[in-house]
Amino acid sequence: MVLSIAVPMTLGFLTTPLLGLTDTAVVGRTGDAAALAGLAIGAVLFDLIFSSVSFLRASTTALVAQALGRGDKHEQQAIFWRALVLSVGLGLIILAASPWLLSVGLRMMGPEGTTAVATATYFSIRILAGPLTLTNYTILGFVLGLGRGATGLLLQTILNGTNIVLSIYLGLVLGWGVAGVAWGTLIGEATAAVVGLALIIPRFDRKDGPTVAEIFSRAKLSALLAINRDLMIRTFTLLAAFTLMTRIGTGFGAGILAANAVLMNFFMIASFYLDGMANAAEQIVGRAVGARFREGFDRAIRLTALWSLGLALVSCLFFLVFGSAIIDFMTTAADVRAIAADYLPWAAVTALTGALAFQMDGVYIGATWSREMRNMMLLAFTGYGLSLALFVPLFGNHGLWLSLNLFLALRGLLLLARLPARVAQSFTDSH
Repeated sequence: MVLSIAVPMTLGFLTTPLLGLTDTAVVGRTGDAAALAGLAIGAVLFDLIFSSVSFLRASTTALVAQALGRGDKHEQQAIFWRALVLSVGLGLIILAASPWLLSVGLRMMGPEGTTAVATATYFSIRILAGPLTLTNYTILGFVLGLGRGATGLLLQTILNGTNIVLSIYLGLVLGWGVAGVAWGTLIGEATAAVVGLALIIPRFDRKDGPTVAEIFSRAKLSALLAINRDLMIRTFTLLAAFTLMTRIGTGFGAGILAANAVLMNFFMIASFYLDGMANAAEQIVGRAVGARFREGFDRAIRLTALWSLGLALVSCLFFLVFGSAIIDFMTTAADVRAIAADYLPWAAVTALTGALAFQMDGVYIGATWSREMRNMMLLAFTGYGLSLALFVPLFGNHGLWLSLNLFLALRGLLLLARLPARVAQSFTDSH
């Protein structure tokens, strides 16, 4: 069951960097450097905004999986509609605030002239998909909560596949450039949302449908918002950790900054399948918690830990052996290649130090222990800050990478240390 969820979602996640590569290639083929820079800045702004609300997917997965474990089809439908209302509402708020968000983003990133125009063009079109993007978060969360990994893969493939094809057609064939890429993204989001809703809603049994009052239940909405609030704080803290690494790396010069950017791709590659395992943990753990089935919960912990750590070990060894060749493929700059090779072991080991953190995230999300997850993230971030203050002055960029690995390991270990007490509390009356 672990692989039936993890493998499809890993494959689905792998289509995302392919999309980014295509968008970059499409605009890059126009030969307009300002447009390419504008695309990059616009994509960063958009991702920054929407990664901060990606908790909608995780919370929906957890609550649906728990309702599935209880055999409560009525609540499954109620959770879907509740999350959908919240997603569309947040999407409309973001859309209404988009002129202000763009203004702040332009001031923060500092593009000028035609680059700023390209950024504004891309952002202003793509932000129209805001409600659709969040709707797709809810749809994906719902199907994963039911354990339908293949459906999740289908939806991710439709979303990114449509986007890729239309970006090429609109951006290159029709010559729309950055605007074509943005319209391709918007249409891809719309297509995935329509297909997703068409796959979900007709399968609902009308007799299990919730009333409007149940969907807008203050208690249920408050619980959903509380989970999402905690997950949002956790997500912002994680973004802050990686932003801090980039900011400190900037002080070491362009060569080291570029090398670090290349090496972070090793961690991103590992994160695709570790995220897939976390998705499996969310669903299986959520289902066990909903059913109050302690044996199933323990088995989920063991299996996802075994797969996560095993794959992380293989990944680490692969990067140590073939990492230099991958670096050479990713950059032709001799100085960046040489610098990246020096720090390669630190990047290779991130898969191992991060494996437990990803798995525990899946466990805590599935069990909706969001408060503990938030608190342990803040504690780990504090440790990260202290390690940066201690090791960066002593070891430079080596200290920066050491601190990142300590942060990843600390996240997992803190959550693991908290697990026995939390499990005992949740399964006190279970069988």
